[in-house]
Amino acid sequence: MGKIIPAILAILLSAMLRPDICAAQEQQEPPTVTEMAATEAERLERLLGLEYWQVFYVDSTLQHDYQAMKDELTELSKAKVSNSSMYIAVQDKWMEKIDSTYRKYFTDSQWKAYLKSGAAKQQKAREKRKVKSEGK
Repeated sequence: MGKIIPAILAILLSAMLRPDICAAQEQQEPPTVTEMAATEAERLERLLGLEYWQVFYVDSTLQHDYQAMKDELTELSKAKVSNSSMYIAVQDKWMEKIDSTYRKYFTDSQWKAYLKSGAAKQQKAREKRKVKSEGK
């Protein structure tokens, strides 16, 4: 049981990364929050054609929110919480905050492209989990 929680924590954090980045990192140290934020900001810059100032805000948002999410997940792990839905709820909360911040800085066309890139599917999955957890 004690090994399951750190494994879940590692899976949740790695889920934020693209699969090709995860494969490259398998033989190295896990990426830092700063590295994960920079990688995602660069990906969004290429994907959405972000302006320099938008990249700055995306990177800043991700550095803060990824660290806050990591801290919350670590606290759950230290408390030996074994309910995986609690870990998922923390991840969902922070990913929602990230999306709401992105909406402030992206233009309408960038936001639509972001949603088409898979964010809309992730938002629907989060909403579905939220409804399911509230229905219990």
